[in-house]
Amino acid sequence: MKLKIYTFALGLMAINLSAQVKDTLAEKMMVYQLPNGGWGKHTSDKQNVDYTKKIDPKLLKIIKATDNDFATIDNNATSREINGLIKAYQSTKNVAYLKSAEKGIGYLLSMQYENGGFPQYFPNTGLYRKQVTYNDNAMINALTVLYNTAEGKEGFDAVDSKLKERSKIAVQKGIDCILKTQVVQNGKLSIWADQYDENTLKPEKARAFEPVSLATGESIGIIKFLMMQPLTPEIEKSIKFAVKWFDESRIQGYTYAVSKVNGKAVRTLSRKEGSSVWARFYDIATNKPIFGDRDGSVKFNYEEISEERRMGYSWYNEAGTKLIESDFPKWLKKNKISQ
Repeated sequence: MKLKIYTFALGLMAINLSAQVKDTLAEKMMVYQLPNGGWGKHTSDKQNVDYTKKIDPKLLKIIKATDNDFATIDNNATSREINGLIKAYQSTKNVAYLKSAEKGIGYLLSMQYENGGFPQYFPNTGLYRKQVTYNDNAMINALTVLYNTAEGKEGFDAVDSKLKERSKIAVQKGIDCILKTQVVQNGKLSIWADQYDENTLKPEKARAFEPVSLATGESIGIIKFLMMQPLTPEIEKSIKFAVKWFDESRIQGYTYAVSKVNGKAVRTLSRKEGSSVWARFYDIATNKPIFGDRDGSVKFNYEEISEERRMGYSWYNEAGTKLIESDFPKWLKKNKISQ
């Protein structure tokens, strides 16, 4: 009996000690968390959230003045914090971090549309913020958190079982939305646009220099997310057609890199034998690369857009190479699928 009491007492001591273990970054994340459970990428003074800054009384006042309209999944916001808090909980067993992460997961579940899509912001519906948004991997980041929650992966096994069940449903709805929004081009499935009307699920434009188009960088993220899922005929078809589009749409013999010229970052498209690039955006009707400018105009020639946009935006990428040469063959082999 004495041994049992002693063991129980040790357990209580361990719980009390673990509750006192603190992670500096996680503590800051909890301070920045908004009342609805999400996080912003900006604070009420329109400054970027910066976790390297010391939270003094002045900054704390600014943080606490930040309302729910700043909550977003753009630029990794909310998914970054949930992942960070789960990691901190794993190492410290501080229950406060788990509870904060669970509140964030609840926010993601609350913002999902019935059609399975996720807006860029919630509850803010201004401008393009209410559109179903793949741009900057916003929706895929949210779905990945919910997938890890549902499956108990990456440290999410500790999450409340009710949230796990809700997350399973949300992930399936998200996959259904992904499959519905894959653009049909010339009668064939292609890839995905950056953003869609939240009701009709038709591709939409966002900022002036982000026209209605196929978006390659975001489509890579979508394909990789689908590759994580249990195989279905619909998912297999979706992935195969998307990879086929990438293979047929590559621009061969070029590379795209950032270099320093007089201390200034300059983006250049240059020739390189054996290399391939893809434009960031492709016209849905013609499948030609397109480039947007601040005035809302759309060009078919990279050199015709303003210097500010040429240098201030990444107009090409090389991510399709790894998809075609590595990720896709591994997925085929894993699922015993013939190409």
